[in-house]
Amino acid sequence: MKKVITYGTFDLFHEGHYKLLERARALGDYLIVGVTTEHFDEIRGKVNVIDSILERIDNVRQTGFADEIIIEDHEGQKIEDIQRYGVDTFTVGSDWVGTFDYLKAFCNVVYLERTPDVSSTQLRESRFRIVKTGIIGTGRIAPRFVAEAKFVSGINIICAYNPEKESAQAFTRKCGIKCYTRDYGAFLDKVDAVYIASPHETHYDYAKRALEQGVHVLCEKPMTFTETETVELYQLAREKRCVLMEGIKAAYCPGFQQLINVAKSGKIGEIRDVEACFSRIADTTAREMTDENYGGAFLEFGGYALLPVIKLLGTDFEDIRIDSIPAENGIDLYTKIQFKYKNGLGLAKAGVGVKSEGQLVVAGTKGYILAQSPWWLTKRFEIRYEDPTVIERFEPNFQGDGLRYEISEFVSKINNPDLCHFKLTPEECTAMARVTEAFMGQRRGWWEKRERAGLGIASMVIPASGITSVAASEMTLVRQVAKV
Repeated sequence: MKKVITYGTFDLFHEGHYKLLERARALGDYLIVGVTTEHFDEIRGKVNVIDSILERIDNVRQTGFADEIIIEDHEGQKIEDIQRYGVDTFTVGSDWVGTFDYLKAFCNVVYLERTPDVSSTQLRESRFRIVKTGIIGTGRIAPRFVAEAKFVSGINIICAYNPEKESAQAFTRKCGIKCYTRDYGAFLDKVDAVYIASPHETHYDYAKRALEQGVHVLCEKPMTFTETETVELYQLAREKRCVLMEGIKAAYCPGFQQLINVAKSGKIGEIRDVEACFSRIADTTAREMTDENYGGAFLEFGGYALLPVIKLLGTDFEDIRIDSIPAENGIDLYTKIQFKYKNGLGLAKAGVGVKSEGQLVVAGTKGYILAQSPWWLTKRFEIRYEDPTVIERFEPNFQGDGLRYEISEFVSKINNPDLCHFKLTPEECTAMARVTEAFMGQRRGWWEKRERAGLGIASMVIPASGITSVAASEMTLVRQVAKV
């Protein structure tokens, strides 16, 4: 008798699960199905699991394909089970190609092709639906999004869109996901939601057209270049009853949320200063180093650095000062943005050609919080006081590269529209858009000055009340909207 074994969470049981079990059963005479416990799912980074383990076991049993159902609850159990049950073949979906090759030392390993365009129709009634999702843009982050989405229940990535055919074809070869290259409207007809990871200048147009068609939107930062456009998109989302989220992934990570809550709890007293830095030495051929209009440090990483300042000190800053070091082609290699509040100060730093310590410091009247680099992947932070011997340490759970928490939040909001946007509010996104608008205005200004005075530090001090007017008067860059 030929024994086959497979494992899974089998949450929100759907047609894809059914077909996988059906094909697994066809590989042999006896099928063993391992269903993961909630605790093991959490340990291995699976988030947003909806159904209880008893519900998930019952759904597998009802298919009639499983001859035996076991529980998976610890790392290394697959090898134990294969040897214990005398398994001939281990099988799992092709989303995990290569991951379980180590099991070839114990049995045959088969990766079953994923079910294309899985129907969101459930085999049972459920208040949660599977969100059919499309990816717009197929650059560096798109494959990471696909990989991280595997750890989130309730989402199925069915297609992608990119008018650049070569990039689209490469993405399809790598991820096995169909990619549209021409008709954006036809692409939107296929999905419930989109993740926008296209070039910065296309975000607003893609997001607006998706919302107009009633499609939920998760958009990479910056979502827009102006306050007006940001307000417009949120208003459109409310009218269409759609979820609109800006993809600053640190905002949705449990460690960062814990840090924010500890800071606001009063443990360090009144918050008086917040300093955050995000810098990387970028490849000289990368888009952020070569795109004269929309590359550079601030547009690439500034959203991360702005996040803790706005979250902790608020949206009502009195004025800001922007200082940038431009490269020869006009992009900013390094940018500092200083905030002045009524009772506090903030500093956000971003770099693509200058490297600095990527830490977050929240200073209070009783002590301070230190999250060392990389603070945006918040795995640990400390509270320090006047007495240097007193240090409180926190080590929150963190899995993957953070994207799965952002995806989980997006899916949860789609399935439960009443959830509050407290992790990153529309008001906070709008405030960051005001800063982006001021930066873009200054950027246009230093392009005009560089021809007369040569390269140097570009600076601008702007009162909060004048950010929009100053930026609008100076910014004449034309957004290059993709032809779709």
